Amino acid sequence: MKATRNGGKVGKTGEQHVVTMREVAASAGVSIKTVSNVVNDYQFVSDTTRKKVNKAIDELGYVVNVSARNLRRGQTGVISLIIPDLQLPYFAQLSSLVIGEAKKLGLQVIVEPTLYSREGEIEALHGRRLSMLDGVIFSPLELGQDDAEQLAVDYPLVLIGERIFTDSVDHIATENVEGAKRATSYLIQTGCRRIAVLGVHPGEKVGSAGLRFQGYKEALEENGIDFDERLVAPAGMWHRVDGVDAMNHMLDSGVKLDGVVALNDMLASGAMHAIQMRGLRIPDDVSVIGFDNSDDSQYLSPPLTSIAPGLEAVARLSVRVLKNRIDGISPLGAVDGGTIFRKVSSTLVVRDSTHRKA
Repeated sequence: MKATRNGGKVGKTGEQHVVTMREVAASAGVSIKTVSNVVNDYQFVSDTTRKKVNKAIDELGYVVNVSARNLRRGQTGVISLIIPDLQLPYFAQLSSLVIGEAKKLGLQVIVEPTLYSREGEIEALHGRRLSMLDGVIFSPLELGQDDAEQLAVDYPLVLIGERIFTDSVDHIATENVEGAKRATSYLIQTGCRRIAVLGVHPGEKVGSAGLRFQGYKEALEENGIDFDERLVAPAGMWHRVDGVDAMNHMLDSGVKLDGVVALNDMLASGAMHAIQMRGLRIPDDVSVIGFDNSDDSQYLSPPLTSIAPGLEAVARLSVRVLKNRIDGISPLGAVDGGTIFRKVSSTLVVRDSTHRKA
C-alpha cells in the first residue's frame, strides 16, 4: 500500500482508502475528539498530545478538509440544524427556538430535514455543503448507538436527543425516563390503575421510545401495579394517525383501561380522537397524558396534560455550546478539551385531559 498525492492510501487492487479521524486517533492513542481539537487548532491541547496527533496524521496520510476549515475560521455565520422531520410539532418548535437563539448570537440557521432516512443523516453529517457552515446541531432518529463513529467529524458538532450516547461530542439531552415516569405516576396518583402506553418501539433500549417506555414501567413498579403486556401499543411512527390506529386496536381488543400515556402529543391527539369516537369521555372514562407539550396541546378538546421537555433550554444550550466551539472556547466548564453532557429538566403541565389530584 502506498501514499497518494492527496494523502490517501492505494491498496493492491488500486482502490484508494481514505484515512479517517478514527484511524488517526487509534494510531496516536488519543480520543477522536482530541484529534478534532488538534485539527481545528484549539488552544487547550498540550504540545505533547499535538505532536503525537500530527505525527499520526503525517504517517497515515490523513487529509483535513482544508476549504471547510478555512471557511469555519473565517466564520460564515451559518450553522445547520439536522432533524428528522418538520411536520412533527416537536421538531418544528425546536427549529423555531434554535433559530431564535442563533439570531441572538448573530448566526443564521439552515434547517435540514432528513425525512427519516439513515442515508440522509449520514449525508448531512459528511456532505459537501458542510464547507459553507461553521458548525452543526444534530438530532438523529435513524442512526443509533452502533453508529457513534459517524460523529467523528472535523467541525464543531453538538448532539441532541437520546439515540446516541458518546463522549466524543458535546451532547444536550432531555429527561425521557424521568418525564414518562412522572406522567405515569401522575395518572396513578389521580386514581388510574389500568394505564395503556402508546408508541412503543419493541426491542428499543436507547432512544426516546425505549427510554420513555422504561419510565412508564418504573412508575408502575414503584407504585405496586403489575405490568400488563396487553396495555402496550406499538407505533412505528408518532403521527396523529398512528395514535388513532394504536388506540383503536387496543379498544377493539377488549382490554380494560382507565388511562393512557402517549409517548408524544401527536399520538395523544390521535388517541383522544379514537376514544371520543367510541362515545367515551375524557377524563371521566379515560385519562390521557402526552409528551412534548407541543403548542397545539392546549387547544385540544379537552386541553391535553403533557410533559414539557424543556425545549427552550435545549435550544439555548445547544446553540451557545456550538458557538463556543466555533470560537475555540471550552463551553460550560469543559476541562482539557473534553466534551460536555447536559440533561435538561422536564416538567408536568396539567390540563383537563386528566383528573386533578385531590
